[in-house]
Parts: sequence; C-alpha cells; structure tokens
Amino acid sequence: MNWLDEIKWDSQGLIPAIAQEQGTGDVLMLAWMNREALKKTAELGRAVYFSRSRDKLWIKGEESGHVQTVHEIRVDCDKDVILLKVTQAGHSPGIACHTGRHSCFFSVYENGGWKVVDPVLKDPQTIYK
Repeated sequence: MNWLDEIKWDSQGLIPAIAQEQGTGDVLMLAWMNREALKKTAELGRAVYFSRSRDKLWIKGEESGHVQTVHEIRVDCDKDVILLKVTQAGHSPGIACHTGRHSCFFSVYENGGWKVVDPVLKDPQTIYK
C-alpha cells in the first residue's frame, strides 16, 4: 500500500498539518495539505501546503522567503493530522505567520478576551510584495 493511501483525508481531500519548530518545540502554524502537497513536502524536504482560499499549492516561503525546512513528517494515531518538525528560515527568530510574528498562535485568552502577547518581528507590508 502507498503511504499516502494510509492517510485519512477529509471529504475535500485535505488533512490538517501542524508546523512545529524542531529546535524549540514552538507550534508555529496550522495549515492544510492535499495529497500532492504532502507528497511534494516529502520529496523536497520543505513545507508545501494547500491554500484553501487560493485553491492551489503553496510552497511556504515562496513570496516571503520564510521557508520551512522539514526534518520529520509524522502522522497522529488516527492518521488524520500531520505534524511537520521544521526549521523556520528567513529571519531570526524565524517568522511563520503572515502577520510578521514567529508563530500564528500569538493571542492568549485572558479575562474574557484575546490578548496579543507576541511581537511583530517584521512589518508584513515589507514581507509580501
């Protein structure tokens, strides 16, 4: 059996993919992969996702330069979530979020609302052309 056939794709042929920084263990982002994105990620050794809003493959860093080098691809026990252990390039510390932050998980629930706790490392207007 092909390793991709073992994945439990959702009704749209997608699987959620969590990017975790290898060195720190920080959860950087969650994105989606289709079969082609997961296959290309394994082949290239860099993160390739599927953009639901643009309905196309998205090579992480193709516009921003914030490439994710993939060291390990894991699947959870139900084979319905992918975990990528990555090194985030392009800035130090690495920027994974389109808001210019290290992680997409930069808000914390506190006292009945969301509080932004992580700084913008680079203005997104200067990242995307």
